[in-house]
Amino acid sequence: MRTTALIAAVAVVLAGAAGTWQATREDPAENVTAPPVAVTSATVSRGDIVARTQLAGVLGYDGSYTIVSQLPPGVVTATPRPGSVLKRGARLFSVAATRAWLMYGSTPAYRGFAMGMSDGADVRQLERNLAALGMDPHHWMTVDRHFSAATAAAIRRWQAAHGVPYAARTGRLGPGQVVFLPGEIRAGRVLAGAGTPAGPGTRMLKASSTTPVVRVSLTTDRRSQVHVGDAVRVTLPGVARAVKGRVRTVGRVATAPAGTSQGDGLATVPMTIQLIGPGKAVAGLDLAPVQVGVVSSRRRDVLTVPVTALLARPGGGYQVAVLGGSRRLVPVEPGLYDEDTGTVEVSGDGLSEGARVEVPVS
Repeated sequence: MRTTALIAAVAVVLAGAAGTWQATREDPAENVTAPPVAVTSATVSRGDIVARTQLAGVLGYDGSYTIVSQLPPGVVTATPRPGSVLKRGARLFSVAATRAWLMYGSTPAYRGFAMGMSDGADVRQLERNLAALGMDPHHWMTVDRHFSAATAAAIRRWQAAHGVPYAARTGRLGPGQVVFLPGEIRAGRVLAGAGTPAGPGTRMLKASSTTPVVRVSLTTDRRSQVHVGDAVRVTLPGVARAVKGRVRTVGRVATAPAGTSQGDGLATVPMTIQLIGPGKAVAGLDLAPVQVGVVSSRRRDVLTVPVTALLARPGGGYQVAVLGGSRRLVPVEPGLYDEDTGTVEVSGDGLSEGARVEVPVS
């Protein structure tokens, strides 16, 4: 179904190209002569075309952690730089020069590690991390729930690798010296800065995962337009080409706009977009405003041409110059416009798939 808004969008694009692609003259004889600018040709294609609605979003990072110290009381002596990426084996912070180390796992570290401790999932996590960090080069350690002599030896290698004096390489880790998190993190706001007192239970810093996501407050009138798994295009600040994304979650509970009474304004639901292979495009960006292009309309198995092939008709409407033997003008009606591909749906007698139409040289 054609809509005035969609045709208007095509008209805006054409207006922007007016400097290079002129409307046809009113004299029919002149209409079929060579155009006044350099031209080439493009093929009339058949396929699907989509139109997109732009939604405002904010680029951030997935997950949120509040990291708490379980080290003995003392003064904070080191914290990470906000925005830094911390991986397995990195120092999270220090209290009284005792370091808390990041290791990967889902079970929180709720006790120290030493020979004679009871078996547990936390021991398996520790051993898995020590092996991944290369602290068991001879593979003497069995990654299981039991703390063994090989586990203690791997800890001593770990301590040696970080400059612990020989006499202090005990093969033990005290409470709070290991913090288990699901994976690498991106340090956020420091809650307990260097020089401040800290003890067990002190909130040290905020952190997130390193997975970039876009969050959108989706108005409820557009809720039916998007679904989990839908492909989207995300335009980032300072990046010429849009980044691919996919809808990961769409909330079910709506929230009324802040500062409005019930019935005023449009309620919104939260939507999360997962970026696909953003690479360096998101480097240095956090809480940055972005535009998310979601599919608002789709037409299947229709004829399409580059939008620059459209020519204004005397008296209104559009036409295209069809090539092949002779140049002839064919009236067309534009439909959906896809700004990503620069193509527009067209229909009209005398136009068929595979025909060549005239377009200006870009």
